[in-house]
Amino acid sequence: MKIVRTDRELETPIVDAELARMGDLVLLPEGASQEELLAEVADADLLLMCYTPVTRQVIAAAKRLKAIVKYGVGIDAIDIPAAIERRIPVVNIPEYAEDTVAEGAFAMMIALAKKLVPLDRQMQAEGWAWPTERWLAGDIAGKTVGIVGLGRIGRSFARMAGQGFRARVIAYNPGTPAEEMAALGVEKIDDLHALLRQSDFVSLHCTLNDTTRHIIGAAELAAMKPSAFLINSSRGALVDEAALVDALTAGRIAGAGLDVFSSEPLSLSGHMMSPLFGMPNVILQPHLTFYTAEAMERLERETLERCREALAGVPVLVKSRDPRLRAQEHGVTFG
Repeated sequence: MKIVRTDRELETPIVDAELARMGDLVLLPEGASQEELLAEVADADLLLMCYTPVTRQVIAAAKRLKAIVKYGVGIDAIDIPAAIERRIPVVNIPEYAEDTVAEGAFAMMIALAKKLVPLDRQMQAEGWAWPTERWLAGDIAGKTVGIVGLGRIGRSFARMAGQGFRARVIAYNPGTPAEEMAALGVEKIDDLHALLRQSDFVSLHCTLNDTTRHIIGAAELAAMKPSAFLINSSRGALVDEAALVDALTAGRIAGAGLDVFSSEPLSLSGHMMSPLFGMPNVILQPHLTFYTAEAMERLERETLERCREALAGVPVLVKSRDPRLRAQEHGVTFG
C-alpha cells in the first residue's frame, strides 16, 4: 500500500504515524512540482493534499488511486470533474474548525475596532499612549455586521456578533431562506451592495467558485462605508486584491483583516499585497485562523477515519454540502 501526503510543512504527526503503519508513506513538500507529484501518484493507493493542486493530469496518472482526501475544507485545488470521471472519491474535512475560524475572524474584527495593533506598536515604542483622537476606537455592540456566506463558519460568526456582542447581524446568502436566517438572529439581505452600504464590518465566509471569485471588487469596495472594515478568513480570491490595495491606500475604507490571499505565502516586497505591510489599520495573518490544538486534533482524527474507509474499500463519508462533492455517485456515502 502506498500513500502520498503533500504539503508536509503542515504537521500532522498522528496521521503520519498511523499511515506509516498502514503502508509506504511518501511526504511531499508544499510547492512540489507537478512532475514530482505525477511520479509519486503513479502507483499510489491514496492521496492526501491540503494546498498542492491536484490537476486532471495528476488524476489521470494515478492508476491505482482509491481516494483523494483533502485534510482541510477548500477543494478548489482539486479537479473534481476529472476525479468523478475516474470514479475516484474526493472527500474533505468540513467541520473541524467551524468555531475556530469564526473565532479567528472575530479576533481580527475586535482588533480592528479597538485599534489593538497600532496601540501595541505605540506601547512597544513609547511605553504609553494618551487618550487623544488618534487612539479613539469603536464599539461592536450596536453596530451592523454584514456576513457574506452563511455556511457553518458564517453562522458561528453570526452567533458571536449577535448573541455575544449585541450587534445587528445581516447576511447575503441567496440560497438560504429568510425564515431560516431569522431563526439564527440574522436578517437576510438580497442585494450584496445593499448589505455593503449598511455594514460597519463585512466578514467573508463563502466558498470560492466561479460565481464568488472577486465577489468583492472595486464596485463593492466603493459601496462600503468609508468607516467600515473588511475581514476575510475564507479564500483570498473572493476579493479583487488589487482593488483592495487601492482602496486601503486611498483610505476609501477604514481597514481590513486578512488571513487568506490569492497567492501564498506573502512577502515583504514584490508581492501584490506587499504595500499593506506596516499599515496600522490592516491586520495580515499567515492563513492560520484554523490552527489551534483543538482543531488540529479534530482534523487528524477525521482525516484518519476517511483514510481507513478508502483503504478498506468501503464508501467514504462525505459530510460537506458543497455541490461539487455531492455530485459524486461512486465510492461515497453522504452524511
